[in-house]
Amino acid sequence: MSDSGTSEKRMRAWRVHEYGDRPTETLRLDTVEVPIPEAGELLVRVQAIPLNLNDLERINGRNMMVRPELPSSPGMEVMGVVERGGAGVESWEGRRVVAMPKQAYGGFAEFANCPVVSAFEMPASIPLPDAAALYFPFHLAWLGLIDRAELREGETVLIHAAAGGVGSAAVQLAVHRGARVIATVGSDAKAQLCRDLGADVVINYATEDFLPIVLEQTGNRGVDVVFDNVGEAVMEKSIKAIAYNGRYVMNGFASDKSYADEKFIVPRSISAGNFKLCGVLLAYADATTGPVFKQAMGWNFVPNALGKSINEGIVALVLERKIKPVIGRVVAFEELPAAMQAMANRETVGRTIVQLT
Repeated sequence: MSDSGTSEKRMRAWRVHEYGDRPTETLRLDTVEVPIPEAGELLVRVQAIPLNLNDLERINGRNMMVRPELPSSPGMEVMGVVERGGAGVESWEGRRVVAMPKQAYGGFAEFANCPVVSAFEMPASIPLPDAAALYFPFHLAWLGLIDRAELREGETVLIHAAAGGVGSAAVQLAVHRGARVIATVGSDAKAQLCRDLGADVVINYATEDFLPIVLEQTGNRGVDVVFDNVGEAVMEKSIKAIAYNGRYVMNGFASDKSYADEKFIVPRSISAGNFKLCGVLLAYADATTGPVFKQAMGWNFVPNALGKSINEGIVALVLERKIKPVIGRVVAFEELPAAMQAMANRETVGRTIVQLT
């Protein structure tokens, strides 16, 4: 692409040609054209790819908001340097960023097109792999605990799947806010990680029922906030674990994504619980695109200005050594399918980072 300032015309990309349940068999390493950024988009030379549970949907073909035409490259998050800015965002060239690729796929590649509204600067003072592990987990945790639930000092929060990327971020932000943290995990090893991050009470849900423990720990009052990345498997008991005027943060559906679009919540359980239900979707828009999405879909996207403020807050806390990303594995680009297989098998702790440099 000699006219774009990009010396490479082609790039390597892990792509799906037909859906399958095993990433090691479904993902193929192809050589394809480097994408060209349109207006408001950034072409990012990818240095690292943080893997996400939702990336599995682009591999197995199950529940997803945007279904791309095959073959396509999964990957909803990248970190790298802006190689080229499309019309209106040329000034971003050369900046080090964390970013969401266009329509939340296309990131399993050496270059990715990313809307500028979902890109945030990452300073050189935070090195790899840590720089690549911060965006989604800490933005989601911040939106859920601070923006939605308005977690306050002295309150008690129940954090499910607390050893994962988002869960471990939520534990740290809650501890930093001065809250008491009750964490649920699926193994003793994950329990120790959460204790090391500052959780006050850790429950292994594989061997213990979290509801009676939560009630005992709160004097049968319940918790002020439930931070839920799991969904269906824990929702009924979590609702019973909330205190009067508490807040339920619906942040994810890891246990069974099929419930995400089903009629699932029983209205009486909400009214009888006397609590607030808070939804979280990590999708940014600016003053121009936000109303368009609202009219077309009825959804409220997060203002990009808030995302910028959140990112600046996260960076400051990392540099002050008050929070840190939890990274379970760092692998090479060639090892990406095996790393996704480990995620599919629920063998991962914290974040898995695919590093290209």
